[in-house]
Amino acid sequence: MNLGTVFVESIKEFINQSGLAHLNLGYVLMIGVACLLLYLAIVKGFEPLLLVPIAFGMLLVNLPEIGIKAHATGVWGEAGFQPGGLLYYLSAGKDWGIFPPLIFVGVGAMTDFGPLIANPKSLILGGAAQFGIFFAFLGALLLGFDPLAAASIGIIGGADGPTAIYLTSKLKPELLGPIAVAAYSYMALVPVIQPPIMRALTTKEQRMVKMEQLRAVSRTEKIVFPIAVTIVVTLILPSAGTLVGLLMFGNLLKEAGSTSRLAEVASNGLMSAITIMLGLTVGATTQADTFLTWQTIGIIILGLTAFCIGTAGGVIFGKIMYYTSGKKINPLIGAAGVSAVPMAARVAQKVGQQECPTNFLLMHAMGPNVAGVIGSAIAAGILLSIYGPLVG
Repeated sequence: MNLGTVFVESIKEFINQSGLAHLNLGYVLMIGVACLLLYLAIVKGFEPLLLVPIAFGMLLVNLPEIGIKAHATGVWGEAGFQPGGLLYYLSAGKDWGIFPPLIFVGVGAMTDFGPLIANPKSLILGGAAQFGIFFAFLGALLLGFDPLAAASIGIIGGADGPTAIYLTSKLKPELLGPIAVAAYSYMALVPVIQPPIMRALTTKEQRMVKMEQLRAVSRTEKIVFPIAVTIVVTLILPSAGTLVGLLMFGNLLKEAGSTSRLAEVASNGLMSAITIMLGLTVGATTQADTFLTWQTIGIIILGLTAFCIGTAGGVIFGKIMYYTSGKKINPLIGAAGVSAVPMAARVAQKVGQQECPTNFLLMHAMGPNVAGVIGSAIAAGILLSIYGPLVG
């Protein structure tokens, strides 16, 4: 074989091993979706801390022949140990339900439950916004999904990515990709999805309602609250204890005062590190050959429906409270009952100020918003306690 032939063969081998040789329409579509999500996150500012890691993980796994992929290897085979890519090992924290509870520690450390303590009626709005979960659950059953898949799809309606990942990893891990992407995408798109629903279900007069200032909440109340919630919820619904317990643990670190250094780590270093790893590994579940299916499309549509119903449920109950309170409660705060913290509360504030620039609803909306976090975790616990025994 002469030198020219060797050179030609080397070039052919190089081309055959390149990603371009394995690129197909599915990969191109998913790369396009990843770039769109990156645009929404970076240019439009839609939850960049969530969408950038997810979108970049999606981009990485849809670049053919990249070694970082979460290959289904990393196991012992006939040829000995077959190592997986980096994301294969990082995915263990997601698949085993480790990352979501740790995210809840960080969320708790950043959350002020004062508005909820000051106005316990907010729990009603947080609960009402969970109707979307059970609506989507029933819809998934009617469309032919099995109960485990239906429960996993339904939780998207809570607009709580970590809870959706946690429940799906326990009940239907093979659906983790589309469910996680749908849950986090709708969390990021709260400012786009919610306002039209809020305006359609309320009148201008209702949107202009100014609410009275909340009472001051004592430090003792803020310390007792996470302890009491952990005890009560876990005794009644043990399956919700992991998420609710670690949420309250993070909040106790914040409120105790003497643990401020731990709260700082939980809300910054820990939260940031887990968000990066969780986002990348969620994105890594969207490889074109397994993600681009009719089932995925059905899940995304059901998830959007669930989120819309959850928003509507919160607003409708907000209207009921508007009338029963003598028109003192602005129904817009009901939309914040979905657990996209604090984005949903900010949307309620923005929509309210568009009608009345001097209206300040943020703190009032934070009550239903943090109640929604607890509510979605409890809803996940209910579904897990009913359908968890069917796994296996």
